[in-house]
Order: sequence, then structure tokens, then C-alpha cells
Amino acid sequence: MIYRLLALNIDGTLLQTNGKIHKSTKEAVEYVQQKGIYVTLVTSRSFPSAKKVAKALKIKAPLITHQGAYIAGSEEKPIYVKRIKEGITYDTVSFLEALPCQIRLVHEQFSLANKLKLNNNLLAKTVFTSGDPVFYSQQFVSSLTEYLHDQPVTPPKIEVYFEEESDLKDAKKALSKMFTEIEVIELDPLRLDIVPTGVSKLTGLTYLGKQLGINRKEMVYIGDALDDIPLIEGAGLGVAMWNADFEVKKASDWVTRSENENGVAYMVKEHFRKQQPIEFLRKMNIIKR
Repeated sequence: MIYRLLALNIDGTLLQTNGKIHKSTKEAVEYVQQKGIYVTLVTSRSFPSAKKVAKALKIKAPLITHQGAYIAGSEEKPIYVKRIKEGITYDTVSFLEALPCQIRLVHEQFSLANKLKLNNNLLAKTVFTSGDPVFYSQQFVSSLTEYLHDQPVTPPKIEVYFEEESDLKDAKKALSKMFTEIEVIELDPLRLDIVPTGVSKLTGLTYLGKQLGINRKEMVYIGDALDDIPLIEGAGLGVAMWNADFEVKKASDWVTRSENENGVAYMVKEHFRKQQPIEFLRKMNIIKR
């Protein structure tokens, strides 16, 4: 099979546990792009945060961000945006504020979160080191519902961080019953992402593929998280990182090395060195478009 697009998750895949991108990973991404293969990022991160990573990797293709709710190459010209409506945002936040959790409304231009003392130090670190660039405004307010009453927001995504797994389970079950306008995605036992109905990383990747004239069979996806499973199963070649959970590895066609062992670079060198450049394949009429 000839692959024309490589899609990559960011956290736990491209980034090492120290938050940095290894030189070999940068070289691998440059290598496949020189072969004429599109490279994109598929992430739950905000667009500015993903764009920062893309810039480091010299990725020019549109990025799939906010769990697939915001697809763009530049903030000025997004190619797809879907938002949670004002009323649904307000009602969802109102319900969540009754629970001990950190709520973060993630817009492409700013984030807005409630001031909540987090007893879980690891959780606090997760919330406050989300990889957002310096120029991305992050505001914290005492009451999100009071703020939204006066200044409505229509975010592509809401992030919710819990201290107790039982609270997450209860919230996910309740929200799924209360609203048909949102999807509730469980990233791990303490983290939920809330997006508009019909939005997911997979639908985002499929949409981008249609814009580029590339079907999913011609795509390679590399990821490590539970919300990466549909993409790993849906791509022509689904690759799991060694650091991924068992369920993610089970869904994959191939398991590469961990993020700290340069798993992306290893997979790219093992597979794409065997594939001729896209332009050459076109000249030989192996690829018709």
C-alpha cells in the first residue's frame, strides 16, 4: 500500500516525557515531507498550542485540533470549525461547577477556567502546563457561570479535570443523558473532553483527507491515547506507541518504540524508506492523482 499522509498525536507520541521533541523525530518528519507525504497533527490541544509544535517540525499542512472541532493551517483561515453553543456551554458548566473539578473552556484565541484548589499535585501540573504558547491568553475566574452570564463563550472544546475517578464516571453518564448537542470523550480516568456532537479526531482526519483527496486507507496514524483508538483502527496503517495502554496496542497494526525511545522516528525510518517519493510514483503512473 502507498501511504500519502502521516498523522501524529502530540502528547505521549511526538513529545518525550520532558516535553521536548528529539532531533531524530524532527529529521524523520522532514524526511517524509521531502518524499511528498503530507504530515499533520491530530490532537486535543488548542490550535495555538498545536501550531507551536507544528512550527518546530516545519509542518505546513492544516492541523486537526480541539479533538477535531478546529481544523486550520492558520487562525485567519480555518477550514473547519464547530463550536458548542452558548446555552449548552452555560448549562454544561453550571452542572460541572457543582462537582470538584477544574473546568477549562478552550477557545482558539484564549482559555477560560475556574479557580479551583487542586489537591492532586499531578493534576495541577497537567492543567497548568498544557503547552499553550506565551501569547495565548489564559484567564481564571471564581465562577464560570457568572462570567458566562455576562460574556457568553462558544468554545470548540471544554476540558474537565477530576480528582476522583468516580466523579468523572458520574459526570460522563449524566452529561450524556442531559445533552444531545455534545460528545463526552474520556481521555483517561481523570480527564474528560467535551465537544460538539459529531466531532472527533477521526471525523476531523476524515474531513481533512477529503479536502486533500486522500482516503483513510492511504493514511498512517501514530498515537498512544484511548481517544486515538478510532484513528488507529480507521487508518490504513494504525501504529501505537510502546508507552500506550494495552487497549491502544491491541487496536494497532504495528507497535513502535516509546516516546522516550524515539518511537515516531523509528517507525518512519522502518516503513517510509521503502516507499518511493510521491512525485516519482505519479510519473510512473502508479498514482493517478
